[in-house]
Amino acid sequence: MDSTAANLVCSFSVFHLVYSLSVFHIRVLPMLPRNLLIGLLAACLWLLTTTLGAAPALALTQVKLSDLTYEACPEEIGAGAVTSDGSGAAANCFLITGKANNPSGKPVYNADIFGRVYDANGNPVMQNRNRLGAIEYLPPGTSDFQLRISVPANQPTPLQLEQFKASGFAGQVRR
Repeated sequence: MDSTAANLVCSFSVFHLVYSLSVFHIRVLPMLPRNLLIGLLAACLWLLTTTLGAAPALALTQVKLSDLTYEACPEEIGAGAVTSDGSGAAANCFLITGKANNPSGKPVYNADIFGRVYDANGNPVMQNRNRLGAIEYLPPGTSDFQLRISVPANQPTPLQLEQFKASGFAGQVRR
């Protein structure tokens, strides 16, 4: 059952419970001891919360990235590249490729890629930014991935790729 249907059933059940309790209150309440009434109400609420609204947990899965390399983007991808800081400065386009190892045994969705990229002088290519992109879908096991980055044209190569990792979810995440 999807979450919309579960919410609808839960809302209807809560309305039905309130209505039933009001009818119950008029006819039977004066005859029941207070402790029994509290116990019945607690049991109803427990039953309602445990059977209707529980959504499946989406655990964060760590994905190891290895065999990292980079190369200049093909002309059709990198033409007119500018930096992502909004300044409009000229940039060089690079494709980072490598292997992603998903050990979970389940597909991983929306895996965010984190890492540090330095120029030939050891200066960071992306200031204050460790999240570099995302991989939409990773099957279980080892698979190839590709990530496009823009590097300011004034930063010298070769680039140094360090501390790369990814993490994503075992279920679809709404964006």
